[in-house]
Amino acid sequence: MEKLQQALKIAFASEFSFYLKAHYFHWNVEGENFQQYHELFGKIYEEVYASIDDFAENIRKINAYTPGSLIGFNMLSAIEDETVVPSAKEMVIELLQDSEKMSEIFKFTFRLSEEYNEYGLSDFLANRQDAHNKHSWMLRATLK
Repeated sequence: MEKLQQALKIAFASEFSFYLKAHYFHWNVEGENFQQYHELFGKIYEEVYASIDDFAENIRKINAYTPGSLIGFNMLSAIEDETVVPSAKEMVIELLQDSEKMSEIFKFTFRLSEEYNEYGLSDFLANRQDAHNKHSWMLRATLK
């Protein structure tokens, strides 16, 4: 069970980091297509943020503590922090790469939850993977 607990903590910290980056880009995007990017990033961060509390509760349901500090998130997250303001196109590319990474993290964690017969958790993780697949599709379409 420790392997699943640790994988969930990594997925949670990565998801929170993804949310924060999308929100950061929403706040700071500029350019001729500002409105389009601002709305896209807003929809993404709102959807991800809406999952955070359920995610934390799923970690607690398997008898683990949910990480909650910025230092802890930084240590666990597979999503790299952004400290500069990239161009709008670079923001889309970066979020796409991170969303695809999140999809893979959820796929891996889903498999672990199935091994431990945590089927409710599996459903949650499958839905998170599906949400990131949708975010990735929208970001890819924006780049064309």
